[in-house]
Formats: sequence, structure tokens, C-alpha cells
Amino acid sequence: MLGISILGGMEFAEVVRRRRMVRRYRDEPVDPAVVDRALAHAVRAPSAGFTQGWGFLVLDTADDVRRFWTATVRHPDDLAQPDRWLEGMMRAPVVVVPCSSKQAYLERYALPDKGWTDRDEERWPVPYWHTDAAMAALLILQTAVDEGLGGCLFGVAADRVQPLRDAFGVPADFDPVGAVTLGHPEAGGAAGSPARRRRRPATDVVHRGRWGG
Repeated sequence: MLGISILGGMEFAEVVRRRRMVRRYRDEPVDPAVVDRALAHAVRAPSAGFTQGWGFLVLDTADDVRRFWTATVRHPDDLAQPDRWLEGMMRAPVVVVPCSSKQAYLERYALPDKGWTDRDEERWPVPYWHTDAAMAALLILQTAVDEGLGGCLFGVAADRVQPLRDAFGVPADFDPVGAVTLGHPEAGGAAGSPARRRRRPATDVVHRGRWGG
């Protein structure tokens, strides 16, 4: 059976298979059109109630990327003497910060077709505002693979979220769920945890009919 190219550059199964977190990049710019395509795919992610309560802070100039790292590193000296991880990540020419708005979801589900007018957060078994933003971030990562680029989703330390907000004017009702670096992978870059841990096979994690079945 012939595979179908979903994203345009390669078969979808190959995009999934090749996706990995890239932590070292070449000093080479990324075509802005590729970034635009990644964002166009991101906003096609599913969202509860079609709320689309996400926002994407795109940093694609050298000054803005530098300000991102200045705001998010734990110690100023780290910029002057970065460790291997930070040194490799700082080479990425593009950083996208996906954000989620809990308030958007609470307001959406208070509308007549949903009817949760109390806006009670306890109605939500999981915070779908974060889930939906994470799915959008995955589409950015998969687009990067399809375009021959690399990407990495990583967290922003809790005590650095406010400096990030202050540096770029992120509104109080939007929470960064992490950050995505995009760029051209450097050959022989860090393999990360997959080099030290085996990938769990589907037989270990898929339960048919009953947990453990």
C-alpha cells in the first residue's frame, strides 16, 4: 500500500518515525515561510469546544531569541558560559512559545451550547487548555521534520515564567506551556534520553478491553 504524504514533504508515518528532540543546531537561518507553515498547521490542532484558546509567541530575530534566553536561564553567567545543552539550544534561530488560556475555556463552556455558567474549574477532569496547546506544539514539531528541520519542546522553569512574561508582554491570562526551538540540526548532536532509555513497545502500554489485558 502506498503511503500518503499528509504534510507535503514525506509520508506521514515517516514524519512520525523521524521526529525526535533536537538539541544542537547549525548557525543557519530558517525560511520564514516554513515557520508560517508550522503555525498554520498548529492552529489545525483539535481543541475542546473548538475554543482555540492558545497563543503563539514567535521569536525569529537574533535579538528576540537572545532576550528569550536571557529571561529564562537560571543564572546570568549561564549565557556567557553555557553548558553543552544550552550552548546547542541557543544556536536555534527560532523559538516559539505556545501558550494556553484557561479563561478562554471557562468562558467558552459557559456559553448556551455548553451551559457551565458557573465557570467552575472543578468540572474539568484535566486542564484541556494545556492539552490542546501541547497538541498544537506537536504539529509544529512534526512540520519541522517534514521540512527537513529539527525542533525541541522543553519547559520553562517556574521561577522564570514571570521574567518571560515581562520580557515579551505575555498577558496574564495566557500561560506558557513550554517553548519550541526550530532550526537546522547539527550532525552528531546530543541524542538525549532515548540514547539511555529504551522505547517502550506498544505491547507494554496498550491495553485492549481491560487494563493488563
